[in-house]
Amino acid sequence: MIGSATTIAGIPLPSDAPLFLALIHLHVVAGLTAVIAGAIAMLSKKRLGRHPRAGTVYYWALAVVFVTMSALAFPRWSADYHLFILGFTSFLAATIGRTARRKLWPSWPRTHMTGMAASYILMTTAFFVDNGPNLPLWRELPLPAFWILPTLIGGPILINALRHHPLVKQIDKA
Repeated sequence: MIGSATTIAGIPLPSDAPLFLALIHLHVVAGLTAVIAGAIAMLSKKRLGRHPRAGTVYYWALAVVFVTMSALAFPRWSADYHLFILGFTSFLAATIGRTARRKLWPSWPRTHMTGMAASYILMTTAFFVDNGPNLPLWRELPLPAFWILPTLIGGPILINALRHHPLVKQIDKA
């Protein structure tokens, strides 16, 4: 990596090269957009309007996160390959979830909800694995917590939604 190591907002970065910092900036903006849009989609009523708009913003912001993450991970593969795997599986899960809804696959609500939730859980896992050791309060947690907590929080929420959401129940009855 060209450039010198630097620290921004308490987060150590391996380079201060302008191209690297531009990629980090784009990655952070897209990541924040994905987190906010994903939360809006999850918390919105599942009908035309806010939910599909927020879901579309989430998907394309996640695409930018995946592309920038790939560009950042490949030069430091031995240190960052796990982040690539998390990013790839997050984007793959979102693509499956989005396609299930758009193509109305059999049992599409279950596939859509599972894909999108898994995507969000994997995205937040990648964030905490990469940044948790440098964040206030989070730095006090043991390293395995960064890998486990997003699933421990998101998994039960997804299971509850799959058990009780009217669209899932409607398809299961058919």
